[in-house]
Amino acid sequence: MPTESFPFLAVAAGAALFLLMLAAAEAGRRVGIAKLARDHDGLAKGAASAEAAVFALLGLLIAFTFSGAASRFESRRHLIGDEANAIGTAYLRVDLLPANAQPEVRALFRRYVDARVTAFQLANDDYAAAKARLAAANALQADLWRTVIATARTPEASPQATMLLVPALNDMIDITTTRQVATENHPPAVVFILLVGLSLLGALLVGYALSPNKERTWLHVATFAAMFTSSSISSSRASA
Repeated sequence: MPTESFPFLAVAAGAALFLLMLAAAEAGRRVGIAKLARDHDGLAKGAASAEAAVFALLGLLIAFTFSGAASRFESRRHLIGDEANAIGTAYLRVDLLPANAQPEVRALFRRYVDARVTAFQLANDDYAAAKARLAAANALQADLWRTVIATARTPEASPQATMLLVPALNDMIDITTTRQVATENHPPAVVFILLVGLSLLGALLVGYALSPNKERTWLHVATFAAMFTSSSISSSRASA
């Protein structure tokens, strides 16, 4: 999914969830009013235990979602440093190649780094351009690999070039796949479905509990809906 569409989708999803929670609270209030009309003894006894279980599960789910998002964020941040180190190591070991082959390889390295950096800079603004730059970086990877292997096989190349440069170049290429997998690592859809479902169920219970009041307490309902909407959307957004 294009990265630039995330903020719009987050706002739209938050607004939709907020309205759905208000509707669920109103439905719960009407159910409670109907119950009071049939039974003047009041609402069902012991409902507090069920409400506590629902809200505890909802809070736990939001906490786990935030925790997982923070863990994935830290992992991705460390991978940036790992890739920078891998590129730096491979670039330094270009010194092992014959002097006449080094300028071409270093030029490919510079173009490769520029393509990678530009791709991630464009990721939040122009997804198509970022994808094109990543494709260009992958093509430069192949060019680098072919050039280094061909140079390492020449009679002028020292054995250290093959022993040290080739593994470093392989690590540099491998880390891009690791970063791609980490970027696409998201919580399963069932987590978000459960998060929305529990939010609506909680709003329903809040409306039911407030039904004995003669007037609608919109302040409490709106505050509850806003709090859980912002928490749910923030945790979902952080996990993206």
